[in-house]
Amino acid sequence: MIDRHFAPRYQVLRPFIFAAALMTLAGCGLPVNDRGNLPKADLLAQIKPGVTDKNSVKALLGTPSSIAAFDGDTWYYISKQERQIAFLKPEVLNQQVYIVHFNDKGIVTDVAHKGLPDAQNMTMNPDATPAPGREFTFLEQLIGNFGKFNAGGSGGNTPGGPNTGGP
Repeated sequence: MIDRHFAPRYQVLRPFIFAAALMTLAGCGLPVNDRGNLPKADLLAQIKPGVTDKNSVKALLGTPSSIAAFDGDTWYYISKQERQIAFLKPEVLNQQVYIVHFNDKGIVTDVAHKGLPDAQNMTMNPDATPAPGREFTFLEQLIGNFGKFNAGGSGGNTPGGPNTGGP
């Protein structure tokens, strides 16, 4: 039972306890991870097709997130927001891609925008070219390092070995 002398004090502390519990729960929100380089709209508006060159684009928007592998005249500025709960797969909340195309003289020809609704699922080709090398079995991987360690006394000046340089 609650002591009669303690009960009035408890009534006074009740709002503070409630506020502390509420603030504790508010701190348990899921973090949103921002990744990439999303250019600001006012900076994108300064890029004029037919006028702006590569150096000016880099000065305005910074280094691109990616440059096309087979065409150095296409730059990508990619940004993504995602939320992840513990070990589960992250949930993509927003994704923006700005694509800047240049002509052979380094002048902007077009600025395109793609958002999350434009994203497409891709499946990998199961007949892809295998990487060179040999596939090891689980047992080979497990015992593969036995005998590869230095015993400590047969080397030169190894840290912790017999020739550590001390007196």
